[in-house]
Amino acid sequence: MHIECLEYFYKVAEAKSISKVAASAHISQSALSQQISKLEDSLGCVLLKRSNKGVELTEKGAIVFKYADNIVRTYEAMVEHLEENDQNINNIKIEANWSIANYSLPCVMYKMKNKFPKHNYVLNSNEAGKIEENLINGISDFGVIYGKPRSKELSNYKIGIDRLVLVSSPQYDIPEEIRFKDLVEYPFIMLNDKMYVKEAINEKMKETGRTIDDLKIIYNSDSMESVKESVLNEFGIGFLPYVSIKKDLYRKELKLINISDFSIEYDMFLIYNKKINENPVLKEFNKYFQTIAQKSLC
Repeated sequence: MHIECLEYFYKVAEAKSISKVAASAHISQSALSQQISKLEDSLGCVLLKRSNKGVELTEKGAIVFKYADNIVRTYEAMVEHLEENDQNINNIKIEANWSIANYSLPCVMYKMKNKFPKHNYVLNSNEAGKIEENLINGISDFGVIYGKPRSKELSNYKIGIDRLVLVSSPQYDIPEEIRFKDLVEYPFIMLNDKMYVKEAINEKMKETGRTIDDLKIIYNSDSMESVKESVLNEFGIGFLPYVSIKKDLYRKELKLINISDFSIEYDMFLIYNKKINENPVLKEFNKYFQTIAQKSLC
């Protein structure tokens, strides 16, 4: 089985179209179909149902699709590692939850680069579950997430705390301090990005004899920027990670609303594979990162 066939299969399954993938890959549709057929022959099963409307995964195809992306990325990581070995280059890959990658880690990475200037650094954002999976499979070297990792294969080190804070536009008609029960009085934009905001709010709502459905939720969004933009436009109020908006608060572009009887805090953890000490470069990076991170987060 060629890795190229698996990669083409994944792209076709994701796009649900052979023609779209063929066009983007600059190959003919027949050549792409042959690649898919090679993969089906090597696995001994049909992976795609073809029709005039496009393609759909078969039951066996869904199983292959589940593993294909990870296999391809692991292969690419291996090839990259081989190239690094030839050139004596150390590329260190870090993945973090979106707000951490964009707002907390840049200052840390600047100091790491000054300490180890010969290394190349790649910082990407991802979901916690994917970050753990990529660390276990050797696709990434380090992760920074909210909360401890679920996998026992990974070690962790607490580097800081972030909290979700309630914000509004400075012009929005709401007191600077409210009680939790007052949330039901205001239009709400709900952040829904794997930080379990809803769960925390719903648990507190139960104490007041209500549920989260009693909130005047305008819409749910996976995007922190979308929530912030809606708040700035005075559509309502919303919770956002403090690290992502502290500059906006300093510039008085957003207003912090203190909830006297409620708070949501998250510990931030550096996570890594327990086998990391086998690599002297990563071991050295890990030791220094832990030394400076708590005082160097942006």
